[in-house]
This record gives sequence, C-alpha cells and structure tokens, in this order.
Amino acid sequence: MAENNDSIHINDDAARGAVSNTGLRYVLAFSLGFAVIAMSLVWIIPALAH
Repeated sequence: MAENNDSIHINDDAARGAVSNTGLRYVLAFSLGFAVIAMSLVWIIPALAH
C-alpha cells in the first residue's frame, strides 16, 4: 500500500476565497461613531431637561 505524505500549502487569499477589502473598515468606523453619538444624545438630552 502506497502512502502519500505530500503537504498542501495554500496562501491566505486562496484559502479564504476572497481578497481583503478596506471598505468594511469604513462601514465599521462609521457605525461605531454613529452609535457613540446616538447613545450620547440619549443620555445628554434627558439630563438637560432636569
């Protein structure tokens, strides 16, 4: 019986099946900024009313 011990090496892009994209970073940064502003307004506006 013959054994095949050859290793297969695949680079990162081929293993993922996609190319890295920087657009997602901008979406995440915008969403984080929007969430911080929204939560700040939810906290500040009622505090000013008292």
